[in-house]
Amino acid sequence: MFDNSVKAYEEACEVIPGGVDSPVRAFKSVGGTPPFIDRGEGAYLFDVDNNKYLDFVQSWGPLIFGHCDKDIEEAVIATAKKGLSFGAPTTLETELANEIVDMYDYIDKVRFVSSGTEAVMSAIRLARGVTGKNDILKFEGCYHGHSDSLLVQAGSGMATFGAPSSPGVPADLTKHTLLCEYNNIENLKKCFEDSNDISCIIIEPIAGNMGLVPASPEFLKVCRELCDANGALLIFDEVMTGFRASLTGASGILETKADIITFGKVIGAGMPVGAFASNKEIMGHLSPDGAVYQAGTLSGNPVAMSAGLVSLRKLKANPEIYAALNEKASRLVAGLKEVAEQNNIGLQVDTRGSMFGFFFADKMPTNFKEVTDFCDFERFGKFHHEMIKRGFYFACSQYEAGFICTVITDEDIDACINAASEVMKNL
Repeated sequence: MFDNSVKAYEEACEVIPGGVDSPVRAFKSVGGTPPFIDRGEGAYLFDVDNNKYLDFVQSWGPLIFGHCDKDIEEAVIATAKKGLSFGAPTTLETELANEIVDMYDYIDKVRFVSSGTEAVMSAIRLARGVTGKNDILKFEGCYHGHSDSLLVQAGSGMATFGAPSSPGVPADLTKHTLLCEYNNIENLKKCFEDSNDISCIIIEPIAGNMGLVPASPEFLKVCRELCDANGALLIFDEVMTGFRASLTGASGILETKADIITFGKVIGAGMPVGAFASNKEIMGHLSPDGAVYQAGTLSGNPVAMSAGLVSLRKLKANPEIYAALNEKASRLVAGLKEVAEQNNIGLQVDTRGSMFGFFFADKMPTNFKEVTDFCDFERFGKFHHEMIKRGFYFACSQYEAGFICTVITDEDIDACINAASEVMKNL
């Protein structure tokens, strides 16, 4: 029964482009009408028709403790009673920055912003200011927000300067963006041969925007070496993986270290927030200490800071959470793979901490082209649609990762696998 969601979607389309405020929510990749959510409780979502869903999206990552965690909720309410925003410094910003800095031996300072897009945009500006160079190098399939210079598509050559992938983005704003194939070392080296003006590499070290596709250790090692040899900085976009893949994100499970890390999602525990961080030398170039300008009225918003502070402190006090989350994620994808094999369906699966991914494919993809070439998107759409009907809410695109929260139980996962077994018989 989705009558109220259908009505809500039709009404939204009258006043909101596409009926949604972020394109993926429109369910264009999987078909059907998106459920309009009324509330979240623990591991579950409830829509306006009062359908109940086991939530494997968790607001696209930040809700490690599920919806309406009591400790986070109490902190948010207490802070909101003091005022929603001041446009002035608060001690909560310093407290949260200290919690983050304390976890890393190569991060000294943090600047808070209001979104992951803003964090990445600012980190790239900082890298350009530090190096005095103009070009940036990004990878196909890695999403770093919708700022102009990052909305690029591949050109005709293997290593190429990007062309705009969206109307409204002038070519002049993407001409300094080089596009490389993820996990392709030769392509990466070619980019540095083509340009001596590269300020930085920006990469999701564990990509979550073409499904879950980790970078190989060898690829990241070469990224680091090329940056060092060419006076460029290495930026890890950990907006999704930060405090998700491990207590210190992808950086905590990889040997390669970045010069700048961008954060988002988890450090706000569901509130709008982002951040970028580095050592004292690099961050010293940032205004008001240095000449690289960045500002934001709502940066360091006290309500978001209080939510993030409680969440991070709970994670630091209970680091064993990550092993438990990975065990649940592994249980889920192993079960999905088993029922797929029973029905002669190719399914590739992977996990990183509390993140998981699966592809309807006979071979595991390692980059964006392979995702598009190997994967059966029609089958994924059918699977998603049938699982929604049975009360299981997965990300509405095969290009997205999934997330486990602490309040999802083994019984929840087993119920999902049983439902998937039913669905896959008809795929």
